[in-house]
Amino acid sequence: MLLIYTHKITPRFSYIMKQLFTRILGIEISYTTKVEDFIKHSGAKITYTKQPLQNEFFIRSNDLLFEQGINDISIQMGTWEGVPCFFNAGEKSTIPFDIFSASFYLLSRYEEYLPHVKDIHGRFPPTESVAYTNGFLRTPVVDVWAFKLREKLILRFPDLEYKKRSYQYTSIIDVTTSHCYAHRGFVRSTAGLLLDLGSFRLRRVFQRIGVWFNPKKDPFNNYTYLIELHKKIQVKSMFFFQFASYSTYDKNVSPNNNRFRFLIKSIADYSMVALAASYSSFTNTALLKSEKKRLISVVNRDVLHSRMRYNRVDIPQTYRNLVEAEFSDDYTMGYTHQIGFRAGTCSPFFFYDINLELQQPIRVHPFAVHDYAMLDFKNEEHILDEIHLLYQDVKRVQGPFITIFSNELIGGERQVDWKKLYRSVIHKYNA
Repeated sequence: MLLIYTHKITPRFSYIMKQLFTRILGIEISYTTKVEDFIKHSGAKITYTKQPLQNEFFIRSNDLLFEQGINDISIQMGTWEGVPCFFNAGEKSTIPFDIFSASFYLLSRYEEYLPHVKDIHGRFPPTESVAYTNGFLRTPVVDVWAFKLREKLILRFPDLEYKKRSYQYTSIIDVTTSHCYAHRGFVRSTAGLLLDLGSFRLRRVFQRIGVWFNPKKDPFNNYTYLIELHKKIQVKSMFFFQFASYSTYDKNVSPNNNRFRFLIKSIADYSMVALAASYSSFTNTALLKSEKKRLISVVNRDVLHSRMRYNRVDIPQTYRNLVEAEFSDDYTMGYTHQIGFRAGTCSPFFFYDINLELQQPIRVHPFAVHDYAMLDFKNEEHILDEIHLLYQDVKRVQGPFITIFSNELIGGERQVDWKKLYRSVIHKYNA
């Protein structure tokens, strides 16, 4: 067991120590604020405070883990053996920066509490993040830091025990538009036809009419193909279905459509089905609960996993709403138009609510890849090259690698063959 001496044990301190040591590194830990307990401990031990006691493994602390609330923090970047870092700890520190405060800053999404200009959907822009502006958005730095710290500890304490974790790939299919033309009702179908005619989109007109006579020809109807592919490769997959009424940003098939309900139930027999929460439920917890309840009635099992429409996260209110709606896991932590690691990690973590100074009972699963972030990439080869770089970093820290592909892109007609690309991705990274 690793003993950590500090001058004050706070909720922030306990939270980040458990995340780094217990959950990421598999090291058992205990804390003490008593110098005598630290001195007589014969096993692995470190001090995390302002000054070292003797010549022990010492990491000089920043004030962040011992404060409350939000303060305006100036970030000065440095490097640790080639890895970007911040919160310099000075020469006396065994590690040249405060790894614990830096990790807390990223995982808590501290910067999203600070004043910033939101985009049209109320989202925190990736270009305002410390990771993007300092060029490490595509690196899971928290995991990299943690693994490097463990290497240093083992050099000092060769008998230090830890549990190894293993790489795991998860494929998420985002189904916010289950069908392009089918099952949309007379009024919506007629309006769509008239719009296509008025815009002279004749290909869509013929395609739409063809689907009316044979719904199986709908370009987004790739579910049998996806299920068979997942079964063949034995990939861990999750389907997130939007199950909401029609609105400006929610245009999926009606949740009352029996064919749509049958589709969801049939997929639930082979893969985990979860809720893609509607745009309208973002600030409406009662609606969020209603959508969850309706989906439960279809799959006949509890629905504990969620994703927010357009990856909208308003820190901390979104996670409070999800906790109130009794979700246990969320898969929204990432950017729609930038690949990489929004919270600086590939590892799941519990959300820490800074305003309440407590860990909320919801686990956040960061994704590394969202297909819409790669729409402007040159070609399939370029996309695969960028994904491979992310994969390599995750593989080095034996973490989880999560990709999100949208049903409408897989079934759409674009310059890149997204169905072929998706098949290449899960073949290559499900290892």
